[in-house]
Amino acid sequence: MDKTSSKKGCLFILSAPSGTGKSTLCRRILSRFPQLHYSVSFTTRPPRTGEKKGKDYHFISKDEFEQMIREDRWAEWAEVHGHYYGTSAELLENKLAAGCDVLLDIDVNGARQIVKQFSESVPIFIMPPSMETLRQRLENRSSDPPEVIEKRLKAAEQEIACRHEYRHVIVNDDLDETVENLAALIEKYRRSKTT
Repeated sequence: MDKTSSKKGCLFILSAPSGTGKSTLCRRILSRFPQLHYSVSFTTRPPRTGEKKGKDYHFISKDEFEQMIREDRWAEWAEVHGHYYGTSAELLENKLAAGCDVLLDIDVNGARQIVKQFSESVPIFIMPPSMETLRQRLENRSSDPPEVIEKRLKAAEQEIACRHEYRHVIVNDDLDETVENLAALIEKYRRSKTT
């Protein structure tokens, strides 16, 4: 079955390098649009301080994740920094078919996989103002050792080089302004769905 044929909801894909403020943007957008469904990703990495199961991520074992790969139950999945991350295909299909708008927070490779399956999705890339700002944000987070920060910065450069694959690119320099720009974009697509 063509997964785009029965799609009634809008699927918004948000990608950004680690430390760009994507999680904060998602929280602000979800409070602005309470009817927007946030697709909670699955991961095999351990929870960070303050993260809640089922809200930030569905935390599952490596064995469970690999079983779902074998059963072709992921809309997208990847191994990032030694851990699996994935999005449930069934969840997306059910929400979109029911007319729900969905917000998805995934990396560049995941976005590519989603766009192949859901061609009408709206991919949006969030850019840091500069690599130096990104480094400061990652260091201020105090959740990663220096060698992991360096890996994240190298990955960020590769992700930023792929920004042309996205329908929209927004620079997160001022958080409030970025939220307004993103909200206006989402509202535009949601309005066009009903006309």
